[in-house]
Order: sequence, then C-alpha cells, then structure tokens
Amino acid sequence: MARNDEKQIAFSVRGLTKTYGEGAAAVHALRGVDLDLPRGEIVVLLGPSGSGKSTLLNILGGLDSASSGTASFEGRELLEMSDAELTSYRRENIGFVFQFYNLMPSLTAYENVELVTEIADDPLDPGEALEIVGLKERTHHFPSELSGGEQQRVAIARAIAKRPTVLFCDEPTGALDSTTGRAVLHVLKNVNEQLGTTVLIVTHAAATAQMADRVIYFADGAIREVVENETKLDPSEIEW
Repeated sequence: MARNDEKQIAFSVRGLTKTYGEGAAAVHALRGVDLDLPRGEIVVLLGPSGSGKSTLLNILGGLDSASSGTASFEGRELLEMSDAELTSYRRENIGFVFQFYNLMPSLTAYENVELVTEIADDPLDPGEALEIVGLKERTHHFPSELSGGEQQRVAIARAIAKRPTVLFCDEPTGALDSTTGRAVLHVLKNVNEQLGTTVLIVTHAAATAQMADRVIYFADGAIREVVENETKLDPSEIEW
C-alpha cells in the first residue's frame, strides 16, 4: 500500500504503440510511450493534431486497442480485457467529454444527465450534477435553448453524474470562445476539487497547461517532456 505522502497511480503505461495500416502506408500514432499518471490530478496532454495524444486517451479510455505494450488502470491490464470487461470498466470508472456535446436535442438538460444515472450503480442526482457545473437554473431547458458553453457544461454534468474515477476530455474548449472556454475549464477544476476526479484534458491550446498539475507534451507519437506545475493558475487567469 502507498504511504500517505505518495500518490496512488491511476494509469501506468509501458512501451505503448499504435500503428494504423501496414507497410509503407502505415501510420505510427504512438511510438513506445512510457507514462505514470497519479490519481486525483488535472493532467493536460498537449500537442499538435496528429501527435498521438487522442490515441493515448482512447486507449486508456477503453475505446481503442494498442498494437503493443501495456496499459493498466489501478493495476488492471486494459489490453487483456474482453469487450464485456472493457464495457464494465468504462461504465464504472470513466466519464467522457468531447469537443462536440452529443446531447439529445429532444431532452432537457436534466433528462440528458438522467440518461447516464439510469445505468450507474451509485449516481449523483441529475440536479446535483447540474448544480456542480453551475446550471441549476437551466435544468429544464433544451439544448437549443442553451449556449455552446452551457451545452458543454451539460455534457460534463452527464459525464460526472455516474461518479467516474477519471474524466477524459478531448478538446473540451475547442468549439468555444475564450470567455466560455475559461468557464468550462473552471467547471473541470471544480469537478477535480469537489469530487476528487482525475481529469485528463487533451488539447492543442497551450494556455490550458497553466491550470494543470502535470503537463505531457506530445509530438510525432511520443512524449517529449513531462512537466509538473509548481504553481497553477486559476482558469480565470489564463490568457487565451
């Protein structure tokens, strides 16, 4: 068991590769990635499009498989899980937030969140999840009645309603202006602090790194540098 002054490791990755295609046309999305990610941190995976960061996120989230190497979550090897085990892993441990909100247009904010709580073992009340993201007064509004930032916050509420251990965010501010983007990042900070959720944010927006506990710089399918921030900025202080 880890000592109190040591952080427990959420994900441990060794020699991870991912190749699409074969021969001369092969694309090497990941080239031997080694990484340990502690629980309870905000981690930003930073790099240009095609650098491998989303591929890593999808493998750790149980949405994609690796070509070689190992990737474990709290000691459980993800690459050895069956489809049924991966489904259970995602349902019990992982929340996803994407660039585009994927809300059901015919359902209210409350009902969109409620969809997830119906399949979770110990969910938050949908209203509580919406209150955490600052949308208590918008509970009964439809997506068409919400701004882009509000829709993204509904998507975050939906993701956290099942109390995931880890929240994966793939370009969560990519479709938002700077003011709205800061508001969404502030919500992710609150989720981390209030629920203890490990938050992984994939982005090409370098400014986002300033709010992270740990920043992982990707290029050409490999990790170029890992930096731990001694001083973090509040999202409101980030220059977009």
